[in-house]
Amino acid sequence: MRRVLIKGQTKLEGEVKISGSKNAALAILAATILVPGKTVIRNVPDLLDVKTIIRVLRALGLRAEYSRSQDNTVEVWNNNGVKHVAPYELVTRMRASFFVIGPILAKKKLAKVPLPGGCAIGSRPVNLHLKGLEALGAEVQMEHGFVIVKAEKLIGNMVYLDFPSVGATETIMMAAALADGTTTIENAAREPEVIDLANFLNRAGAKITGAGTEEVKIQGVAELKPVEHGVIPDRIEAGTFMVAAAITRGNLKILDVIPDHVETIMHKLQEAGVKTEVCNNQIMVSAADAPKAIDVKTLPYPGFPTDMQPQLTTLLCLAKGTSMVTETVFENRFMHIHELNRMGAEVKLEGQSAIIKGVAGLSSAPVKVSDLRAGAALVLAGLVAEGETIIEDRDHHIERGYEKLDKKLKALGVDIKMI
Repeated sequence: MRRVLIKGQTKLEGEVKISGSKNAALAILAATILVPGKTVIRNVPDLLDVKTIIRVLRALGLRAEYSRSQDNTVEVWNNNGVKHVAPYELVTRMRASFFVIGPILAKKKLAKVPLPGGCAIGSRPVNLHLKGLEALGAEVQMEHGFVIVKAEKLIGNMVYLDFPSVGATETIMMAAALADGTTTIENAAREPEVIDLANFLNRAGAKITGAGTEEVKIQGVAELKPVEHGVIPDRIEAGTFMVAAAITRGNLKILDVIPDHVETIMHKLQEAGVKTEVCNNQIMVSAADAPKAIDVKTLPYPGFPTDMQPQLTTLLCLAKGTSMVTETVFENRFMHIHELNRMGAEVKLEGQSAIIKGVAGLSSAPVKVSDLRAGAALVLAGLVAEGETIIEDRDHHIERGYEKLDKKLKALGVDIKMI
């Protein structure tokens, strides 16, 4: 078990470099199953989730090595064929491991993958992934907790997604890359991570157009080729540090960020009275006073990201007035509210909305992490709470999503320990 100890009421000052995107890296690493020979992926964050997907690749018969000394690089060798069964103990640990189902099917015509695990923030069914694979000609069966998909040949088709799921969009893109004919995904997810996966696949020889729009077209090719690729910066880590600067009334320069990817986050912070200034791939964030109360609703990209909802909720606990945060993506993404209330916040839930009455300050308390972004929210609360906050992270959720968070915060003046 991991405990995070934070002595609060420190104003963040200085600059912080944003790591590579966790969500982009996981999908791209899964896609290396499609690529023969040696693939090199740079700017891969050093996270528990990345280590898990590397272990999945190794279990499937690939060789994968992580190097921190060489720009956080993962090298993958795919020379000896791919096994069709993904390991139960790894896929049930992390939801993103399910991404391997499309690439395995495309390469082997048969895939057996356990139903995924991960953060308990909602049901997050995989039915849209499987609907897409069925549209490409796959037969889907369920057997003792495993999903079995098989197809003698994948054939391009039109796939309409009832919800713009990032995971389903990426699964279909990867499977369709080697299918016969053209696949069109309607109501596709538009997130930057989808674009990054498409850029990786195109660099390897795929023919994908429209990534980042509601309609993505994939013209299948016979094979892909070895490639090198750099992962985009993590927009959620960038947003988390933006909120950290605001909640501590600090002054922070955030380096290596793509401003367009965090535009909605910046707009909401500006609405709350936080100053933001963009200069190329840097964002300066400062706040001299408590934030103003605002309302926000989570939506698929380019709307306000659900992965930033817990962090913004924490900031609004200290706002002047009453705010309302509505969660439309995941039904269980308010599990951090109880812990924030233990620290002196005044938040009540009404259906899928949190009504937040701003308070003058928070006080330290022992709290527990329920999921990755809830962990980030509690760290933010600890930054401003009076006294020492003890955060119990039994499943190491924080380390799943934030690279060297304690070291980055220490460099900004925070008294923080991970034990």
